[in-house]
Amino acid sequence: MRTFVRLAQPAVLAALASIGAFAYAQTSAPTPASTSASSQASTPALSAAPTASPERPATSFPYTPGLDVKSMDRNADPCVDFYQYACGGWMKNNPIPADQARWSVYSKLAQDNQRFLWGILEDLAKRQDGRNANQQKIGDYFDACMDEKAIEARGSAPLKPYFDQIAALRSNKDLPRVLARLHLALSDPGLFFGFGASQDFGDSSRVIAFATAGGLGLPDRDSYLKQDAKSKEVRAKYLIHIANTFELLGDAPAQAKQEAARVMAIETELAKASLSRVDKRDPYKLFHKVDAKGLQGLTPGFDWHAYLDELGQGKQTTFNVTEPGFFKALGKMWASNDVEGTRTYLRWQVARNMSPVLASNFDREHFDFFSKTLRGVQQQPPRWKRCVALVDHQLGEALGQEFVSRAFSPQLKEKTLHMTRQIETAMKKDIDSLDWMSPETKKRAQEKLAAIVNKIGYPDKWRDYGSYVVKAGDFAGNVERGHQFEEHRQLAKIGKPLDRTEWGMTPPTVNAYFDPQMNDINFPAGVLQPPLYDPKMDDAPNYGNTGGTIGHELTHAFDDEGRQFDAQGNLKDWWTKEDAKAYEERAQCVVDQYAQYTVVDDIKINSKLTEGEDIADLGGLILGWMAWQEEMASLPQKAQPQGEKLRDGLTPEQRFFVGNAQWACENDRPENQRVTAMTDPHSPGRFRVNGLLVNMPQFQQAFQCKAGQPMVKEKHCRVW
Repeated sequence: MRTFVRLAQPAVLAALASIGAFAYAQTSAPTPASTSASSQASTPALSAAPTASPERPATSFPYTPGLDVKSMDRNADPCVDFYQYACGGWMKNNPIPADQARWSVYSKLAQDNQRFLWGILEDLAKRQDGRNANQQKIGDYFDACMDEKAIEARGSAPLKPYFDQIAALRSNKDLPRVLARLHLALSDPGLFFGFGASQDFGDSSRVIAFATAGGLGLPDRDSYLKQDAKSKEVRAKYLIHIANTFELLGDAPAQAKQEAARVMAIETELAKASLSRVDKRDPYKLFHKVDAKGLQGLTPGFDWHAYLDELGQGKQTTFNVTEPGFFKALGKMWASNDVEGTRTYLRWQVARNMSPVLASNFDREHFDFFSKTLRGVQQQPPRWKRCVALVDHQLGEALGQEFVSRAFSPQLKEKTLHMTRQIETAMKKDIDSLDWMSPETKKRAQEKLAAIVNKIGYPDKWRDYGSYVVKAGDFAGNVERGHQFEEHRQLAKIGKPLDRTEWGMTPPTVNAYFDPQMNDINFPAGVLQPPLYDPKMDDAPNYGNTGGTIGHELTHAFDDEGRQFDAQGNLKDWWTKEDAKAYEERAQCVVDQYAQYTVVDDIKINSKLTEGEDIADLGGLILGWMAWQEEMASLPQKAQPQGEKLRDGLTPEQRFFVGNAQWACENDRPENQRVTAMTDPHSPGRFRVNGLLVNMPQFQQAFQCKAGQPMVKEKHCRVW
């Protein structure tokens, strides 16, 4: 599920986030392995994969079956540890590559997609004739990104225009216009705060201006506040990294150390004023509409009119301030800090943002902290991966057109729509059958379900990149113009009719999401490839895997966050008090169960953070099962006698559950686990399998599990 506030993340950082630890709405929240933007129980295979021959672009996809018996561990007892049974072979045979923070089935497919895109981009980069406008842009962007010699020759020169603006600050009264220009050029909420456009929580048909908390370099506000030994160690290394960066900028070591301490003090102050991730899961805590006077009153010394005028938004009168307490604290900090502290902080944040597009000394220093120290990643991803990710982020729908034309057929789209409609029918029946929900609330739930829009594969209307100028050989300039293009595109939405056809993911993305304000579910073409959806495979594993994913996203419409939005996507309480209480009691069963699971060391799952995803996982599996049963009933020739061993020694029921589990096969580094335990609203893969199946009597029947075995729980949790 996506976050409520859809503000831009720095393109360089967001794109590189998809390399070291892939970000999945279905499988994990953004966990950047190579970025600074805030963004399990088994022993993982941590060694690097054996050295292979040099990678080359792909012209086709390698086939991996939707149910892979080689990924199983038949020596494990499915009634003791089903995750080991379904994924033990995969974990043994798939050590984490040196350039990854985590490695999973999703990661492998995403890398296969990247290799395929690499081939497309390499061809377009070489060609000069016969390219259309979009092909020129993505080809020239990729070629400039791959030109490491030219990037090295420029050194830190791309920083100079920004540093000149910062140096021109004479007092904090000059900050608004400078900050606005930096926000446009870098698209980074790490610069004190974020500002952009999003749907009004109270009226989803309106797009209004949003001001959001920001200003941090570490992954989460708790990174600054926790007092355990590991957190203190990370902060100490962060200080060293900041100082090293200032030295790369030419500052003397003693001065760099003082500057790093100043930056840490500012970021810590902002962290203390920020909401926790659990609090941010409550949309009411993020809904604070103010007029221009109210916005100005939060930060009296910051001239919002000057800031908005520089953005080209001087006439705006309505704003949603997601964290008023943060902005009050920010205003007090600006009033008490001198301009030198502001200049120091801004220099750091600009350097942090730009390091991945600068010469190797900056790039390497950035990687060493944000990837190696924070996430345990051993080496930089190869240049081609990073450049493919950046093209996908800044020109994703132009690249997506090329991907879709080669890798996504109308037949596949129709099959996915057929399964989606079946899952929706199952949800409709499930709502009708609930014994804890009143007819009044059921009616509202059915209205919301009927209003959900299914987006499959790619947008109906492709994005127009006509105003985005991409120049051959100008990597840093292309990145900056990409930021500006997207910032202006987002800001232009304010006050305009909402475009409900827009997508929040690019077509090649290995991911899926539900948007509570759009009230739509979105499945990019990239996620509808084997092994996640395998048209060659029998129905059971496909309904377990893709059916479960569709059900997962659909259930998000009714999880602890999604249920607070109505059929039109408005934040509105449509539940009776009795039904809301009954829901919360059932949800608490899930929360209590997952709170017992250990992620790494002595760190337990923060089950209030993962509540929505855990509920969606369980609901998705149940809906996938119901839809598969309906499919079998409608096509009796496909039905298999229950209990008979037919394929790979597995009954159809067993194949359903193995197919469902194998999407979650993964290995994870302990450094990355510590970060994701704090930041990721998804539970680790092992518990996204075993944690569901202990609540599924159908699973226990399929594998003939007995009372008292670990995969049999006396009290079953079920919300939907």
